[in-house]
Amino acid sequence: MNGNYQFDHILTSYIRGSIVAIQKLPVEDLGKMILRLEEARWKGHRVFTCGNGGSATTAIHFAADLQKGAWASGKPVIDSECLCDNIARFSAWANDTTFEEAFVGAMKSKVKDDSVLITISGSGNSPNVLNAVRAAREVGATTIGLTGFDGGRLKGLCDICVIVSSDSMEQIEDTHMLICHLITNCLRVAEMEQIVSLK
Repeated sequence: MNGNYQFDHILTSYIRGSIVAIQKLPVEDLGKMILRLEEARWKGHRVFTCGNGGSATTAIHFAADLQKGAWASGKPVIDSECLCDNIARFSAWANDTTFEEAFVGAMKSKVKDDSVLITISGSGNSPNVLNAVRAAREVGATTIGLTGFDGGRLKGLCDICVIVSSDSMEQIEDTHMLICHLITNCLRVAEMEQIVSLK
């Protein structure tokens, strides 16, 4: 009985924590992110994603969803690419420079002043992610961050930063995936071309 009670308590606590994290999402910042991605769609701007570990898989998933899941009849396909979905390229840059510069290397000749870079880091302090943001800012690209805890150093570097208010890395990563699906759904369903054209 005691073992079952503890198991139930852990499950309930985790679910409640996840709900709180979702309820605290900064809707205004999510809106800014969606509008910039819709603008990228209609103006043909390239969108790049990156992250490490669990965030790398979210970044790969999000890049695929932006291109396919966000598409709808009558809308252009979003030109999206994940900087960590080519392990040969990533490891070559990491090996020949440093791990901290691997994303910067993968960005060379790709990220331009009209590009969008979406970085995903639970802590907001991953050196290779921070360096990617700095490199993108140097060329004038729009930088977007998905992070957690207090935002880390990523918060102060990005043009738009969506912070998941949680101290649990698992709940932060869960919510990042939810954010990606929320955004994909909005981009597919909402009629925003007119709004974007007014900017």
